[in-house]
Amino acid sequence: MDLSLIIPVYNEEENIPHLLDTLHQTIEPLHLPYEIIFVDDGSKDQSLKVLREQSKERFQNVKIIELSRNFGQTTALAAGIDHAKGDIIILLDADMQNDPADIHLLLSKLDEGYDVVSGWRKDRKDKYFSRILPSVIANKLISAVTGVILHDYGCTLKAYRREYLKTFHLYGEMHRFIPVYAEASGARVAEVVVHHHPRKYGKSKYGIDRTIKVILDLFTVKFLMSYSAKPMRLFGGVGLVLMVLSFAVMLFLAIRRIFWSISILDSPFFQASITVFILGFQSLLMGLIAELLMRTYYESQNKPTYSVRSISEESRKT
Repeated sequence: MDLSLIIPVYNEEENIPHLLDTLHQTIEPLHLPYEIIFVDDGSKDQSLKVLREQSKERFQNVKIIELSRNFGQTTALAAGIDHAKGDIIILLDADMQNDPADIHLLLSKLDEGYDVVSGWRKDRKDKYFSRILPSVIANKLISAVTGVILHDYGCTLKAYRREYLKTFHLYGEMHRFIPVYAEASGARVAEVVVHHHPRKYGKSKYGIDRTIKVILDLFTVKFLMSYSAKPMRLFGGVGLVLMVLSFAVMLFLAIRRIFWSISILDSPFFQASITVFILGFQSLLMGLIAELLMRTYYESQNKPTYSVRSISEESRKT
């Protein structure tokens, strides 16, 4: 299987016939062994029925996964990835705002040697203040924090080489951070401009609350990317800063006591300094515990702390 196309579906019964028609026009001319995996994320309309009736009429290899309830887009994508067999995995929304015809653009970019290709909705057809502006802010923030520069993390239309999707699990709203995880595993990441269309049928499942969730998830991503293998640098660094600050305050109080005879114990800075020192010491202990947990995690699973792209063996002819 060369290509797996994963499409999460939630209440898109009116869009599905148009999606299937466009997919058929896009996939068949590629002449690649493919599979299309639809993941019904607990739809309350007739989406599942329409999928079952119409998909088999158009495609040779279709798999429909019905989740027991609505788990969210990230979980639906994770279910599709777990059941995919293709060497190349493409993610796509079912709302027809992303154009399936752009799949060939992603595949062409992969052929240039990249491992992850992300779509960029440069001319996005959404409401500016409720959708576009929060997305622009979130994209700039994610790029600045992670160091993986993309214009459009929220675009579901992305292509991945299979091996870079099997090195981590998805939680929360983490699907938009897949390029970050993949890049941390050594993937070459690129971006291509794709078409974007206004929604014709159904209602958007996104709101301003999604941006807040993404920002909160960004803290987790930053920790996992930068400190999961060396947590002592975070907790120990914070602990040392707090302990140095505590020492500086105590030195200040001591100087006041020597030169101006001001009591140390009566000052509120004394209690604050003791509290800060204790917090710093606890942070150091947390760093040590995190180091032990990290080493247990890697060693108990024989999990390497590195990733290998390729190995070449050459010997001189004699």
